[in-house]
Amino acid sequence: MNDTVHTCSFCGASQAPDTPLIAGLDGHICEACVTLAHQVVSSWGRARALSGPLKSPPKPLQIKEQLDRYVIGQEAAKESLAVAVYNHYKRLAAESKNPRRSLDDDDRVEIDKSNILLLGPSGTGKTLLASTLARIVGVPFVIADATTLTQAGYVGEDVESILGRLLDAANGSREVAEWGMVYIDEVDKLARQGETAHGTRDVSGEGVQQALLKLVEGTQVKINPKGRKDSGDGALIDTRNILFLVGGAFAGLEKLLTRRLRPGPSGIGFQADVGARNEDDKRRDPELYRETHPDDLRQFGLIPEFIGRFPVLVGLHDLDEAALVRILTEPKNALIRQYQQLFAFEGVQLEFTPEAMTAIARKAIDRGTGARGLRSVLEGLLQRPMFELPSMTDVVGCQVDVETVEGTGPVHWIHGSEDEAERASAGG
Repeated sequence: MNDTVHTCSFCGASQAPDTPLIAGLDGHICEACVTLAHQVVSSWGRARALSGPLKSPPKPLQIKEQLDRYVIGQEAAKESLAVAVYNHYKRLAAESKNPRRSLDDDDRVEIDKSNILLLGPSGTGKTLLASTLARIVGVPFVIADATTLTQAGYVGEDVESILGRLLDAANGSREVAEWGMVYIDEVDKLARQGETAHGTRDVSGEGVQQALLKLVEGTQVKINPKGRKDSGDGALIDTRNILFLVGGAFAGLEKLLTRRLRPGPSGIGFQADVGARNEDDKRRDPELYRETHPDDLRQFGLIPEFIGRFPVLVGLHDLDEAALVRILTEPKNALIRQYQQLFAFEGVQLEFTPEAMTAIARKAIDRGTGARGLRSVLEGLLQRPMFELPSMTDVVGCQVDVETVEGTGPVHWIHGSEDEAERASAGG
């Protein structure tokens, strides 16, 4: 009988009933060292897969410059996103260059992630910021819709399906997916509704918030090849290093903010100054959402545990007339350029007068849908010209002025003969 007590060749732990050792040809290894070795090898795999992006991670100023090419305004939101992405890259780079190699590495500072919550009125650029960010980052990035998620056990998608999509974005590499980024849109639709009139459960509201808690903070989830949680064989994804961003319009939140920031007169009866309060309600402060506190979100219907997992609150403001005019012309994929390209396919040059673009922005503001209203205004404005243009001949230009936008006049077609006459008069 062999009574020799073996020790771990890595950490020196002695063999015991609660500390079994795996025997090799020339040594032994304990469970803790096996786990540590697995983490180190996994970090090597991630570093190899992300060697390109990690060689030259973009700095916050560079990220913001790229966002500026597509998104107008919202400077504070772009700066916050740029810092979050840069810190995410730095975390990846630090872990790939210096992974934890020993169990007693107590002096190492582990950097936690700071998840972000974007909130602001509809049409202010939340989804555009996230989709543009997807073009910039070199890590896997997915955009999910909170309205399609339901509590586990009910018809609909489980929250774990987000990780399945992230795994697909990483081309099936679990190590790379664990360093990815996730944006969940329409998160305000998860606000707690309570029991409905029919007594049914709020399975797509508070239940989804509860299911997202561990996923956002950090847990291990087994994902099968179809992207659903499964007890069988599948990839075990650790979400501790996945950066989560959520966004929503939070319609009605401005009333809570206004009530807290600018409380109305307390008088009642004949002495109450009702007219002044009504006038204030009609004018929404464009910077109002930047004053959002966690307690405001709790009153809106988000549970405190969910709010606490998003320490960075980024409020987007309403776009004014000048910003909407810039959106029409300045971004790389500006709406005016898109419609000019459509007309160029027919050999026609489309032009807008400055007064016409200002009138378009004013109509979009009246519709209350932010930048999304610009496309609907342009579609209604150019629908008839685009219907007639393919059948017209000898047309080289189309001009839209303020009368056209306001509906008091048609578009001005420029024919080839008119264009030649204008050139001759200008030369003479």
